[in-house]
Amino acid sequence: MGVEMRVAVVCSSNQNRSMEAHSFLSKRGYRVRSFGTGNQVKLPGPSLDKPNIYDFNTTYDEMYKDLLRKDPELYTQNGILHMLDRNRRIKPKPERFQSCKDKFEVVITCEERVYDQLLEDMKTREKDDMNPVHIINIDIQDNHEEATIGAFLICDLVSMLSESDDLDNDIDEILQDFEPRCQRTILHTVNFY
Repeated sequence: MGVEMRVAVVCSSNQNRSMEAHSFLSKRGYRVRSFGTGNQVKLPGPSLDKPNIYDFNTTYDEMYKDLLRKDPELYTQNGILHMLDRNRRIKPKPERFQSCKDKFEVVITCEERVYDQLLEDMKTREKDDMNPVHIINIDIQDNHEEATIGAFLICDLVSMLSESDDLDNDIDEILQDFEPRCQRTILHTVNFY
């Protein structure tokens, strides 16, 4: 299958985990896109009960400038400005998976809630050519360190999957090999477009 395999990486807000993996995979030449499944984009704020909330149509650059205006010291210290700077170099703005009509061979989610939202969305879609899509979940905590570790794991998995000549046949075995290596529970389901 090789580098031609179309991969999507999905977290809640298309900010941290999915974008870190998007960055890693694209640097290695994979055809990758990233998405969120949330209704809004949420970024940490001055306190847990005061997150910064944006619409998915807000560009990474607009978010960056907004937070720079609000509290440059806080958002530099917690790494949010650095993250947004990386994001705006990859693509203009976050995207919702539910709004995307493109098809992928593999979709990797970063938490079980996102996996469930994605499966729910796939149920509502019209099936046309019955192309299979492998939806895989690897739980990754939403912090900078875990996002980096998660990106390595996702890249490792995508590399293993892309080496298969018959993904539909080989995927269970590949995931069984991968699970002990990543020391996380892997969820997997096959869906159809």
